[in-house]
Amino acid sequence: MLVKTCGIMTNEAASTAVLSGADLIGFVFAPSKRYMAPEQAAEIAKTLPSPIKKVGVFVNETAKTITAIAGKVGLDYIQLHGDEPAAFAEQLPYPIIKAFPATQESLAELKDYPCDYYLIDSPFGGNRGGNGTVFDWTVLKDLNVDTNKLILAGGLTPENVQEAISMTAPVGVDVSSGIETNGRKDLSKIQKFIKQAKG
Repeated sequence: MLVKTCGIMTNEAASTAVLSGADLIGFVFAPSKRYMAPEQAAEIAKTLPSPIKKVGVFVNETAKTITAIAGKVGLDYIQLHGDEPAAFAEQLPYPIIKAFPATQESLAELKDYPCDYYLIDSPFGGNRGGNGTVFDWTVLKDLNVDTNKLILAGGLTPENVQEAISMTAPVGVDVSSGIETNGRKDLSKIQKFIKQAKG
């Protein structure tokens, strides 16, 4: 089970995630309380072991800016979390994770999108993702899609991640608010979440 810890903002949180077994570390480069300046992300990225994949989260950003930030930080994946069309993803010279809100309309477009992973998240709240709300996982049962490309997100916590995995059989899970206390990454929750997801 791949585990992506997203919205990482400190060396301590990154290190805890890595030591606990995270596979991907996500940095948010979009308007959000978890926004990270590329220079800061680059400093944290330098400390990560090479097997750990670095993901940059972008929302309706230009290809030029994405490529520049990816180069500066040393990103391995670009996560598109906005309304980016398929043609936009195709012009980026990086593997792509594309986020889709769990609505029938969005999920209908999923199969034709050129990406390495589909990240299914709760329908949009105040921000694109990171809202900490669970959606009805049963909507994925009729989604005739390769689960080896499916990453589940949206309100996952150490308490519900095992149930989510057993119901949806994704290749990976993505967590942000579910490993926070009072809006800050909680090191014990990071450890507990990864242990439950991998258990």
